[in-house]
Amino acid sequence: MDQLEVRVQPPDQAARELAAEIAGLIRARAEEGLAFVLGLATGRTPLGLYAELARLHREEGLSFEHVVAVNLDEYEGVEPDDPRSFRAWTRAHLLDAVGVPVERALIPPPDLAVAAEVAWCRAFEERLRALGGIDLQVLGLGRNGHIGFNEPGSARESRTRRVRLAPETRQDAVDTWDGLDGVPTHAITQGIATILEARRLRALAFGLAKRDIVRRTLEEPVGPRIPATFLREHPDARLCVDEPALGRG
Repeated sequence: MDQLEVRVQPPDQAARELAAEIAGLIRARAEEGLAFVLGLATGRTPLGLYAELARLHREEGLSFEHVVAVNLDEYEGVEPDDPRSFRAWTRAHLLDAVGVPVERALIPPPDLAVAAEVAWCRAFEERLRALGGIDLQVLGLGRNGHIGFNEPGSARESRTRRVRLAPETRQDAVDTWDGLDGVPTHAITQGIATILEARRLRALAFGLAKRDIVRRTLEEPVGPRIPATFLREHPDARLCVDEPALGRG
């Protein structure tokens, strides 16, 4: 319990250090002839990290040939080529830049029929096990404490599943979807138990808007009320925050 490392640093420094850690792990696994399974989050927070990984690939020859990318979540009812889908977003901001084809990316399909979602989620979990699990999972913190789309109330034992998005989560996406009516109401997300099975968890939270949820993540009891508190149970988890997010700036 309470094993979460907190590292205070500017966002650009956090991006460089985490990218360097990921690069070292990718190279080490490649030397062994093994794939590196990288779990990806979406949104503004990890953009600096993905830009730095793309730079390492472009300028320093970091090969992603043996990388398998796995997305945390995806909106329901969105066309795959819609730039607002996480599938398209991940390709645009990382996968295409580092040469990871869709065939080596495990991403929930945004246009999956509701009736097929249970079977897909079960197959997703089986595929993760076949890959040997996620080596490093990148995470952000929602302002209500969600990780992935595990909203408050999500059980520690939860697995990949369809979820209803909380009102505040949908409100935070209003600008992207040109109004609340356009924001999807449901999504597919990895569960808390699925996330905690990753070997390494690296969460990022920057700026004054994340100050309250960073405090609650670190101080409130571990439990489903604030799903991000479950990070404190993981043996190799790190929360990277800047001074404003920690309440110092």
